[in-house]
Amino acid sequence: MTLDKIERTKRDAMAARTRFEATLAAVQQRLRPGNLAEEAWDGVKEKGVDLADGALQAVRKRPGTVSVALGAFALFLARGPLARAVGRYISSEKIAGDGADGGNDRDGAELSVAEGVR
Repeated sequence: MTLDKIERTKRDAMAARTRFEATLAAVQQRLRPGNLAEEAWDGVKEKGVDLADGALQAVRKRPGTVSVALGAFALFLARGPLARAVGRYISSEKIAGDGADGGNDRDGAELSVAEGVR
């Protein structure tokens, strides 16, 4: 091995080490928790924009279908309060319908159930 070849090899090794250290610093910077969180948040925002755009396109294509689906979902969420309201309404009609005898019919099962709902 000649002296020139040894010097060139040392310079190549130093250049490789410098590139490695620069790459290592860049990787460390990217792997900082704050940077990772920021990249994740950017990804979530981008995905949210894509989902919102897709939903908007669906509404524009089929507004009736989307309205029916949202209405069904709203009824599903409100099923408990709606069931109680219908039960109270039916109970109050049964009590009003039994008014022919003055409401003194205390031995009927329907009236007892209706009074328990009040």
